[in-house]
Amino acid sequence: MSSVADEIGWLAAVEDAIDSVFAPVTEVFSNIVFFPITIGEISFPVVVAWLIAAGIIFTIYFGFVQFRHIKVSYEVVRGRYSSKDDPGEVPHFQALTSALSGTVGLGNIAGVGAAMALGGPGATFWMILAGLLGMATKFAECTLGVKYREVHPDGTVSGGPFKYLPIAFEKFGRLPAKILTGIFAVAILIFGVAGGNMFQANQTFAQVQNVTGGDDGFLGSAGAALIFGLVLAALVGAVILGGIKSIGATTSRLVPAMAAVYIAACLFVIVVNIGNVPAAFGSIIEGAFAPAGMAGGFIGVMIVGFQRAAFSNEAGLGSAAIAHSAVKTRRPVSEGFVAMFEPFIDTVVICTMTALTIVIASAPSLQAGIDQVQAGDGAPDGVILTSDAFESVISWFPIILAIAVALFAFSTLITWSYYGLKAWEYLFGRSKVSEITYKCVFLFFTVVGTVLTFAQVLNFADAALFVCAFVNLLGVYMLLPVIKREMKAYLADRKSGTLLQLGIDQDDIEEAKP
Repeated sequence: MSSVADEIGWLAAVEDAIDSVFAPVTEVFSNIVFFPITIGEISFPVVVAWLIAAGIIFTIYFGFVQFRHIKVSYEVVRGRYSSKDDPGEVPHFQALTSALSGTVGLGNIAGVGAAMALGGPGATFWMILAGLLGMATKFAECTLGVKYREVHPDGTVSGGPFKYLPIAFEKFGRLPAKILTGIFAVAILIFGVAGGNMFQANQTFAQVQNVTGGDDGFLGSAGAALIFGLVLAALVGAVILGGIKSIGATTSRLVPAMAAVYIAACLFVIVVNIGNVPAAFGSIIEGAFAPAGMAGGFIGVMIVGFQRAAFSNEAGLGSAAIAHSAVKTRRPVSEGFVAMFEPFIDTVVICTMTALTIVIASAPSLQAGIDQVQAGDGAPDGVILTSDAFESVISWFPIILAIAVALFAFSTLITWSYYGLKAWEYLFGRSKVSEITYKCVFLFFTVVGTVLTFAQVLNFADAALFVCAFVNLLGVYMLLPVIKREMKAYLADRKSGTLLQLGIDQDDIEEAKP
């Protein structure tokens, strides 16, 4: 049996034609966006240096906020300072899970495996460091996302970079501010429709097809991809038509459940191989500073770790600030504290658990992958390294892993539908007709993604996403004093007890009256 693209020749022809048109455009665009800096034998994209530099600068500027005030973050997530009367659409916890669902996904499973093959065990150390630095970046951009958001009469919210970038860039003049913000919006929209939608839909079908017998299974028949795409689009539509409240309600259940199952499996593999744990940590530390046979030495491994973390948690890209801006709060910086958990969960916890599982349980497969890279044959499929690690202990777990990948992809898809909607509203205006039009277009490409790949379109979209980093972080730099004032005032109110008074629900006050 073959796929629809094989059975209906004209679909394959359309796919090839579109890819051929996009190929030269993508190559030029990617070369600009991912322009490399070369240190010794190692080259890495400027955008990665831009993201990591921001994390370092913000960490210092805010007085190591991600370490000193993690208790504040925990209290806010629990709703200690919240009230039902706060403006916004979703509670702090749902805003966090909505944003997490856009970052926790295939990169945490497949991407980490590829990073381990490229940089060896030592890449894990630098991934953790990059995740910790990214916490300060998320704190800054998500505070601004709420600070300058617009709460509409119907209670819905429009926020994120579309609101704070025009203010940050207004000193350049009104037209440059509109152009820069417009570039950001177009880049988000392109990735939302292609990378955040088509790619996730395509990979979801591929994973489900693989565990049901591949081309010889019931999903290998002609028309199966199209039917699967229609069903997936219907499921996605049922969630996104309800807006951010529906997305938040879905992800608040889906993301914690997925993460818990995945982390539990990692812990099981680690416990079964508990005797290998000391040696694994030793190889991670040693590999971070004195890697054997790695091109570029420890600088090369550091770059691999930083790059994987930056691409995974999206700190600095501005996308998460869109989801966080819908939070119910009167104090913008409160959501900045919540957002710090995002890189911590995505990179420091989930990516690190994946890396430890691979190092501890899949040494032969990992070494084979490293040898493949050093031989110049490219990086192996990262999900295979991860799957081999689990299979060495739990023979049937690759099936669970496939389900996890599908659910991760689904949660990413619905979150990026919301990001794309906010970009659409900035470019084409906000109305019911405009919103429905966008959602129909988005769902159409969900179906297209299961049937066709459009590889060059997806590569173009991937490059477009990182255009956001240059524009977004430039705007955040210009508004750093605003964030610092918000942070100092909030912490002072917390110390004085004012926040607790604001957090008491008015209904509770009425009930307590004699």
